[in-house]
Amino acid sequence: MQTATHRTIIPVILLLLAVGACTQAQPAWIATWGASQQIPEPQNALPPGDLRDATVRQIFHLSAGGPEVRVHLSNAFGTAALHFTSVHIARPLAADSSAIDPATDKALTFAGASDVIVPPGAEFVSDPIKYPVAALSNVAVTFHLDTPPEQETSHPGSRATSWYVHGDAVAAPELSNPKHVDHWYQISEIDVLAGPGAATVVALGDSITDGHGSTTNGNDRWPDALAARLEHSPATRNIGVSNQGIGGNHLLTDGTGPNALARFDRDVLAPAGVRWVIVLEGVNDLGALSRMRNVPQAEHAALVARLLAAYRQIVARAHAHGIRVFGATITPYVGSDYYHPAAMNEADRQTLNRWIRAPGHFDAVVDFDRVIRDPHHPDRMLPAYDCGDHLHPSPAGYRAMAAAIPLSLFAR
Repeated sequence: MQTATHRTIIPVILLLLAVGACTQAQPAWIATWGASQQIPEPQNALPPGDLRDATVRQIFHLSAGGPEVRVHLSNAFGTAALHFTSVHIARPLAADSSAIDPATDKALTFAGASDVIVPPGAEFVSDPIKYPVAALSNVAVTFHLDTPPEQETSHPGSRATSWYVHGDAVAAPELSNPKHVDHWYQISEIDVLAGPGAATVVALGDSITDGHGSTTNGNDRWPDALAARLEHSPATRNIGVSNQGIGGNHLLTDGTGPNALARFDRDVLAPAGVRWVIVLEGVNDLGALSRMRNVPQAEHAALVARLLAAYRQIVARAHAHGIRVFGATITPYVGSDYYHPAAMNEADRQTLNRWIRAPGHFDAVVDFDRVIRDPHHPDRMLPAYDCGDHLHPSPAGYRAMAAAIPLSLFAR
């Protein structure tokens, strides 16, 4: 016989289950494209005069698709407010051209206005716009600045061409006699409204994740290849990939861009819909230790201990936000001109990789080292996957890396 208490509890449980099911069935905003922001090096920054009364058009390769989009404008490293007088989105005619399909050109708004002033150190997300985009397609985002930023915010390692001209030409079908450069500026993320169960995986890394050795405008980095695999599998569609790699990045020290721990909140926790992160960091810390001189064993041991502590920090901080962390083993780099590894450097890499592979540290392991290394010379990259500098993979190597990631890791 049911008591009054039982009769009360059962409807409450059913109500909670219904609310949970309804919540899970809702569409979700996820990052379909992203790039880590930094202060561009002097050779990668645009002259301020080029950005005065200037239109900048940039092309971005999306991962997941959806019926609505929103765009993140970044002034993360700006030292003064930055005024975007207008921002448009359109479909480009090609990845290596400033031409767009004018029938697809739409103005973005910010709190209903066509312009926006982004405070220093901040970013602004556009209002959602009904703008269907297909998975693995390209979009062009064009903005106009009346005055240049006092300090540019950029992603120099775009491996994609951007175009710029003077005057307000945000809606122009093609920019007239534009200058061009292979860097991105002031755009940090594009989101899509995706279907139920949608989520994003962040690729946190250095130049191997950023795509050094990949094809300019070819979108053949390993995160691009992972996005294609996810999209082509019915079980993993609606999963976005946000590439948060920075060339020359370190876990512990600032180099080109802030160190991985310093940028973790902005690049891993902040993107929309993040559920997983793949961490491929550490080779620059290892290589830099003895690049200019040999150092004693004690310094090697101290660096390894600090790197392991940094991995633990990443896992703890991600878990605090419900994000699963996959550790990627560090790929070999003996023979590289950039580094001058000796036996102790290789021993350090092997120590880190043993820890990454050991159960109980990361939620899962992505063994890039096993895929990329030469089985006859395991401290070197397999020649078929080497871009030529013995440090960065070629497009074939990046495809092999992506193919080695079990899609079962992203089961929902």
